[in-house]
Amino acid sequence: MLSMKKTQMGRFNISPDEDSSSYSSNSDFNYSYPTKQAALKSHYVDVDPENQNFLLESNLGKKKYESDFNPGTTSFGMSVFNLSNAIVGSGILGLSFAMANTGIALFIILLTFVSIFSLYSVHLLLKTANEGGSLSYEQLGHKAFGIVGKLAASGSITMQNIGAMSSYLFIVKSELPLVIKALMNDGESNGEWYLEGDYLVLLVSLVLILPLSLLRNLGYLGYTSGLSLLCMVFFLIVVICKKFQIPCPLEFALILNETMNNTLTHPTAFASELGLNATGADTCKPRYFIFNSQTVYAVPILTFSFVCHPAVLPIYEELKGRSRRRMMNVSKISFFAMFLMYLFAALFGYLTFYEHVEPELLHTYSSVKKTDILLLIVRLAVLMAVTLTVPVVIFPIRSSVTQLLCAAKDFSWWRHTLITLCILGFTNLLVIFVPDIRDIFGFIGASAAAMLIFILPSAFYIKLVKKEPMKTVQKMGALLFLISGVVVMIGSMALIVLDWVHNPPAGGP
Repeated sequence: MLSMKKTQMGRFNISPDEDSSSYSSNSDFNYSYPTKQAALKSHYVDVDPENQNFLLESNLGKKKYESDFNPGTTSFGMSVFNLSNAIVGSGILGLSFAMANTGIALFIILLTFVSIFSLYSVHLLLKTANEGGSLSYEQLGHKAFGIVGKLAASGSITMQNIGAMSSYLFIVKSELPLVIKALMNDGESNGEWYLEGDYLVLLVSLVLILPLSLLRNLGYLGYTSGLSLLCMVFFLIVVICKKFQIPCPLEFALILNETMNNTLTHPTAFASELGLNATGADTCKPRYFIFNSQTVYAVPILTFSFVCHPAVLPIYEELKGRSRRRMMNVSKISFFAMFLMYLFAALFGYLTFYEHVEPELLHTYSSVKKTDILLLIVRLAVLMAVTLTVPVVIFPIRSSVTQLLCAAKDFSWWRHTLITLCILGFTNLLVIFVPDIRDIFGFIGASAAAMLIFILPSAFYIKLVKKEPMKTVQKMGALLFLISGVVVMIGSMALIVLDWVHNPPAGGP
């Protein structure tokens, strides 16, 4: 759920002798580790290349790989479910904010291009895996550019996972106080510590997340990815329903004012202060093209929401009847389903609040009605899903750090615990001191997500696919894709930093 992007697969297959560090998704939280080495490339030369298997290390004997051959056991439908899990994440909560700052038409254009580009990068990644002979993102990086490539892949995945963790904990920070208030029927806060988001996120991290994160085997936590997707579907249904229950933003603004004043004597003057007219016509009219200082966050939010690429290779390995064409069909269905889900979530959220949409959509509803049973259930479901997902996201980060720093050493509980504490502590500091979830979406989307979607797949493809000359259409397309990724990353980061400088955030939710 909460890309709340992520890596998300229905189960975990973790092999202690696997020489890969981590797989992750945007958004959020499907991680699967191959239980066996990928299979031997077919030695029958007349077999369709689409259906040939993989040769990880050509210098090793065939018989060993034939005995380790993993034909895949996951059905086509379950693979679609797993990849959809890997795509969807916390980024869905920021899409209405993106639409409110781009307009409906521009948002749909951007959403279409980002989804198509993400699907194209999956195509590049699968073809590179075929040629490079590896089902590990980091190993592809190592084969392409040596230790620099491996560090680039590992660092991007780690950054994306930390961004996903931060977004999940930020949801705990912003939503848990509202849930406690609703359960206590307490409309106002008098400074109680248990209603302060910073204290609550620390408490949840220590009491719930840390013990689960210290487990050596995640086991049943792998199934939380399915819970996440179900929560997101439930969230989408509620967003659509609330569009027809919440009045247009003029009444929304008046309700906000009533929470501060018991009587409202000058609605027209109050509306004019908000830049509205007495009928609210300007506010209630959807806009199709918008350009403002917040528009720069749209593309990073979208890229953050579509990151799933490190999870593609392990899903591919487990696919029954594995072939690149079959996996591309899985990808097309998953991306199209998430395209529709993202579009409806963004559209109905925007048409409910228009320019009043906050960077985290779920938090916007708290301004309308404090005690809404349906919204309370949604918040509880989301909080449970993100809390159980954080340990899932910590696992590949910790594995990556261990592989880089202590690959040759035996397992040690003190090192295991220390790395876990450092990761969780660093993420909590980010959540406490970063004032807005928009900044997490923006920064990670412009950096790590752009690397995983645009830059690394195209760079690996250009380097490892030797059979295609550089002047072919395929290689030139990959080169243009690489250049586009660099432009998107540098441009987005520069605009976001300029926005931070000229419009410093006032505070948290």
